[in-house]
Amino acid sequence: MLETVTLMKNAEVRDALPEPARKGDAEKRGRKASKEVRQLQLIEATIDSLAKRGYAETTMADVADGAGLSRGIVNFHFESKEKLLVATLQYMYDEYSAHWRAALQKAGDDPARQLQALVWADFDRSICNKRKLAAWCAFWGEAKSRPTYQALSSSRDAYYQQVFIDLCATLKQSGDYAYEPQVMALALSAMLEGLWLRLMMGTQDTTRETALQAANAFLAAAFPKHYD
Repeated sequence: MLETVTLMKNAEVRDALPEPARKGDAEKRGRKASKEVRQLQLIEATIDSLAKRGYAETTMADVADGAGLSRGIVNFHFESKEKLLVATLQYMYDEYSAHWRAALQKAGDDPARQLQALVWADFDRSICNKRKLAAWCAFWGEAKSRPTYQALSSSRDAYYQQVFIDLCATLKQSGDYAYEPQVMALALSAMLEGLWLRLMMGTQDTTRETALQAANAFLAAAFPKHYD
């Protein structure tokens, strides 16, 4: 009841505002939405350029042309190539993180299903495609010499890796395996990264399907009591 009264009062206040004030609010909302849309357009165009040209050859002009926007728009939103690339890397990490977290939650409480869901999520077409893999590879090539990239990736990678360690520890206890959880988690991560690299390089015998089969074979070999 209180909520209804509050909404009615807010509506009355809004209706009592002069027409220019109401239009001004709408324009502010429109500008905000437009800013978010423009930034996303530029980030997606940056991913395209990284995939097509690589890191060093990507320019602000390439991004503007790819997004179908003026070069002044790129400078207005990101000021420099470095800020644009940092924003792009942040976006890719956010997307990847949201993807694996959703897969983990959907898997329920069974640790074996959770680990399998994380592995399978790495080969979902929305995440694992040539365009995004090439962009990731471009950033990986620069990470060693760019502290900003290292700082952005290290904290996220550490948390993600800890999830693998915890799941491996749980499976070790329930399956009475002999491995060390941290070592097994590292091997699992290296296997997934290696398959991504082979996919990015376009190795003939590696597709998303065969990569997923290889990942499943790794799970079956490493955790025979949990996976067929």
